[in-house]
Amino acid sequence: MIPERYAPVTYALFRIVFGFLFLCFGLQKTAGMFGGEAVPLFAWPQGYAGIIETVCGLLIMVGLGTKPAAFLASGEMAVAYFYIHVRLMGMTPIVNMGQSSAMFCFAFLYVATRGAGIWSLDSVFGRKSRS
Repeated sequence: MIPERYAPVTYALFRIVFGFLFLCFGLQKTAGMFGGEAVPLFAWPQGYAGIIETVCGLLIMVGLGTKPAAFLASGEMAVAYFYIHVRLMGMTPIVNMGQSSAMFCFAFLYVATRGAGIWSLDSVFGRKSRS
């Protein structure tokens, strides 16, 4: 069991890592990085998803405007899961390859309710956040 005194650090690492991973998915779509192929920025749905993932991933990672960014990211992942994965291949995440969407959705929903915490620009600028 991890002692409670490490909770703020553990949460900050959680936010930073999930934000970074989301940013990577966005850069794969918008810039063709990490083995991806860049799509037109305003193409539905990949272009819009890439913009949201890049911007929100960066904001969540650095902890700036964390709550709204995480809420938008969570919503985008819910839409991705139900609109893309379920619609094309059924409900089960492993079968429809929507496990990343489901995990991001609930991770960012948690971040949206908790805020930036420590090691964030929100805390540097004095914005209220539970840690």
